[in-house]
Amino acid sequence: MTINEQQDQIIDEFSEVDDWMDRYQMLIDLSSEQAPLPASEKTEQNLIDGCQSRVWLTATLTPEGLLHFEAESDALIVGGIVALLIRVLSDQRPADIASADLYFIDRIGLREHLSPTRSNGLLAMVRQMKNYAIAYQAIAGKQ
Repeated sequence: MTINEQQDQIIDEFSEVDDWMDRYQMLIDLSSEQAPLPASEKTEQNLIDGCQSRVWLTATLTPEGLLHFEAESDALIVGGIVALLIRVLSDQRPADIASADLYFIDRIGLREHLSPTRSNGLLAMVRQMKNYAIAYQAIAGKQ
């Protein structure tokens, strides 16, 4: 599924729920469904700068040339947000991730319903995922 197809699917799922308390519950549920990162991956190097909560993010390039993300947060709503980002961006080509327009964030009303610190954290997560994509794109270009 493409990045935009994933985004459209998320928009459809969130449009079925009007109340923001229910949408927060969706995020919490997403967070709890996510597999925890191994303790060995919860390093300072994998910690995202700019998040008030602690969010660890890893990226690996698959043999097919796709970028696979895994993450964990110590906060449930933030964990749900990173789970959405992973759903959209994981297992995509680095070039597609680097150039992706993540329109679902505004379309589901996420940005406007986050506190300023969570909104900054969201931007930091997106920035880190795109930075990984750019780095892996550069590595692939040198091979």
